[in-house]
Amino acid sequence: MCIRDRVIEASYKNSEELPVVLDQSEADILALMPRMDWDRPPWNRWSFQRIRSLMPTAQVWRGNEKIVPIPRQEKEISQIEFTRSNEVSQTIESFLDDTYTDGFLVMADGYIVHESYYNGMRPETPHLMQSVSKSITSTVTGIMIGRGDLDSSALVKTYIPELAETAWAGATLQHVLDMTTGVQYSEEYTRLDSDVGKTDVASGWRPIAPDASPDINWPASVWDQILSLKTCDAEHGSRFLYRSIETDLLAHIMMRVSGLPLHKLISQELWQPMGAEEDGYFTVDARGYGLASGGFNGCLRDFGRFGQLYLDDGMCHGKQIIPQDWIADVRRGQHGLWSEERRKLLPNGCYRNQFWIEDETKESFMCLGVFGQLIYIAPTYNMVVVKLSTWPDFLDDDFKVDTQLAIHAIAAELRKHVD
Repeated sequence: MCIRDRVIEASYKNSEELPVVLDQSEADILALMPRMDWDRPPWNRWSFQRIRSLMPTAQVWRGNEKIVPIPRQEKEISQIEFTRSNEVSQTIESFLDDTYTDGFLVMADGYIVHESYYNGMRPETPHLMQSVSKSITSTVTGIMIGRGDLDSSALVKTYIPELAETAWAGATLQHVLDMTTGVQYSEEYTRLDSDVGKTDVASGWRPIAPDASPDINWPASVWDQILSLKTCDAEHGSRFLYRSIETDLLAHIMMRVSGLPLHKLISQELWQPMGAEEDGYFTVDARGYGLASGGFNGCLRDFGRFGQLYLDDGMCHGKQIIPQDWIADVRRGQHGLWSEERRKLLPNGCYRNQFWIEDETKESFMCLGVFGQLIYIAPTYNMVVVKLSTWPDFLDDDFKVDTQLAIHAIAAELRKHVD
């Protein structure tokens, strides 16, 4: 078993001195950076803003459409105080430093009320979004469902006949969207030979570990890995289990039906119509397939535009971009399969259409990615929050809970001035 060391203390906060290894030219940093650990501290504080220097990417073109402007009505939020999960009181400013923030955007009532950048990031900088990519991808699935190109109740083998010979044979598109298929796939980030570790290799994110067993069959591409998954460990629709490969299958279904590669599909159906400010990028594997489950990169304000599109019921400048039925289903969707482990962090939460529902009773929902990527969409507050980060570790439950507490504190303060 290949276990990746979890070196957490090697990172640095924005208020701390830049490590010597990162205080040099890009060429020198790339020469020093271990290829196995580009997403580990301290390297991730540099690499998440420079993915195009590390691996092949495909452009998600913003097109020739006019940039949809976001009006500004800035407010002072940095000194808002809130109580973190450890019962310690802290300001937003201090919290952003403690949680390794690269970019932070708050929009309320359609206005930018706060926008800040750290760790060398700039407004035009594309930042790796990890699993926020899942929500970007599924949004175009929703557009295709609304147009009649896809049917959420259809078996996935209807669209890709080869899936009849895989573990997805009896699964529907909705099962894939909700990650409720019974397909066996291990999402263990620290095991380099886990299924998600194999996806890392298949997608070109990292080489095979030097100490990997010679008996492991490493897939040459993400598509090859999809076809290799033959085993179910549950009935389809009987459980929720987070597995990245579901999103990559979703993308292959979309590509098969549309005849377009993922990066062109996202550009045509979403990035151009929403009036993006900058191009986006997908990392691509050896076959040129975009990594739908985690490889999307974009700038801070464009993720704000994406969130606002959901707040505005899918409308942008009088044009329906995302179907209203899809957005309503994301906001209020339930599948009743939330595990006890998940309830510890989101007691009233669920997962629907590749979005995390914070609280089924309040309609707030989120796009989440490891290392602290977040788009938070709250219809109740008419607010969007985007936080781009480079946490020292893949997952940090305290950081995750504290981020929600910070957002609630900001929302409460902003509502005071409205009410």
